[in-house]
Amino acid sequence: MVHSPTDTHGVGAGTDVLVVGAGPVGLSAAAELRRRGVRCRLVDRLPERLPYAKAVGIQPRTLELWDRMGLVRDVLEAAVPLRGQLIYADGRERARIELALPPEVPYGFAALPQYETERLLEAYVAGLGTAIERGTELLSFAQDPDGVTARLRTAAGTEEELRVRYLIGCDGAHSVVRKTLGLAYEGSAFPETYMLGDVEADWDLPRGYGVRSSGPSPDGTGEDLLVCIPLPGAGRYRMSMKAPAASASPDGAGDGVAHGLEGGTGPSLAELQAVVDRLAPRPARLSALRWSSVFRISHRIVDRYGKGRVFVAGDAAHIHPPVGAQGMNTGVQDACNLAWKLALVLRGAGPALLDSYDAERRPVGEEVVGRTVRHAVQGMEPGPDQRRALLLREAQLLVGYRGGPLSGAPYGPDEAPQPGDRAPDCAGLTTPVAVYPLRLLDVLRGRVGHVVILYGDDATALARAAEAARTVSAVPVVAVLARDARDGAPGGPPAACYRDAAGEFARLYLPDGATGLVVRPDGQLGARFPLAGTAAALSAYLRGLSVPRGLRDPVVARDGDHDLELDAR
Repeated sequence: MVHSPTDTHGVGAGTDVLVVGAGPVGLSAAAELRRRGVRCRLVDRLPERLPYAKAVGIQPRTLELWDRMGLVRDVLEAAVPLRGQLIYADGRERARIELALPPEVPYGFAALPQYETERLLEAYVAGLGTAIERGTELLSFAQDPDGVTARLRTAAGTEEELRVRYLIGCDGAHSVVRKTLGLAYEGSAFPETYMLGDVEADWDLPRGYGVRSSGPSPDGTGEDLLVCIPLPGAGRYRMSMKAPAASASPDGAGDGVAHGLEGGTGPSLAELQAVVDRLAPRPARLSALRWSSVFRISHRIVDRYGKGRVFVAGDAAHIHPPVGAQGMNTGVQDACNLAWKLALVLRGAGPALLDSYDAERRPVGEEVVGRTVRHAVQGMEPGPDQRRALLLREAQLLVGYRGGPLSGAPYGPDEAPQPGDRAPDCAGLTTPVAVYPLRLLDVLRGRVGHVVILYGDDATALARAAEAARTVSAVPVVAVLARDARDGAPGGPPAACYRDAAGEFARLYLPDGATGLVVRPDGQLGARFPLAGTAAALSAYLRGLSVPRGLRDPVVARDGDHDLELDAR
């Protein structure tokens, strides 16, 4: 029996979760599981990481999730900013969309080739003690009430039987996991075939802007299209364009799913250049072709995100047009949503918590599929009144689960962030020791589990509410003292207390007097309540998660080849 040489738990100690597929989604699932102390194995049938810039757009919401993991610095150093999009038709500029978000949003839009995203995530997961088992293929699996038995073929050609508690299929559009589960994968394919190339262009267009240029097709029967997304490197772009009819390739890999790179011989630099000569808004010479391919677009989604102890995420669950760079980012959020729930169940929470994965994420997948299909067919040129909402949605900052099975009752103004909504970042938090202001993301960074935030203008009341929360659960508590509050009460403010010195927390969270919040591990709000009812509200929220009293997510610190699990209290 083989196992990852750097998995410090080892197969002999038992494997909790098998993650199939080591793309960005599978790597994200493994990262979130491992930093919670979950013993997992990560397998991928490919012998090495593919050098293709398939998914390149990184959304602000994904950067927030990576910030909490402690990964974002590496990503920011490798990525390039996406500042906007230039839209041309028949050689004339029709629109210039600036990707400007509200100032309280900590990150903008970015571009990073998928192979770089995978490299950074792979290094992060390795730092947590797990390596990708490359060349290892899932052949089959069967589940029963107590676990899943998977049959693997290793890189050496030997077969292995592995017993795990749960299995996650992140194995793409042709997912073995999805097919074995018998999940429906309804949708259809666009008839067009596209060419894709990673090239350098010597035009004088402003850096950091995507380009969408259209015009009549060479035969005059339809629309020709060129889309260019900037990549790291001088003048480097990922260019996609409609392929001539002769370049059309058959659907998928024998299962009727037409999606992504189709394989075979890609277009030549001369073929890409011919389209650029017709459609580029400026004269440009292409060079330094790294790779090229033809691809097809389809839009499909499963009827459910899992059965029993087996789940699907990312392309295994939903595929859609690449408009707005939604696919990989949606898959990363799938992985983060599922991982923290699996970790809690493995530590004693009720398995009913896992039902919320489908309940929360499938509506998001359905919305993304529908929206990207509309934008692919109708274009994406919002009016001034629609632009702000569109950018926030494309940035995935409006993803929420209001009314979902884990979201408590609303409290406070309707326009305030409510349970199920994203917990906004805010600036201007200070402490008596630090001589510089902090952001809320700074406070949350590195925390793997839930966090209780208590806000008010009375330090004594905050200290009492913090103590009440600790009698209910070991969930970490952070206090935020109002900007103009005095902290000279007997005993002083509670530990882990920050002052809302800039008033940003109050402006963004709109507290209704003294207010408490629960921030989930995936950065969404779980509960909102009056400070006086902290203990009762926290107890009710944990009961809704089927979490036993006193249970806490583990904190796992990276320390070379060893995992240090710091238990509750």
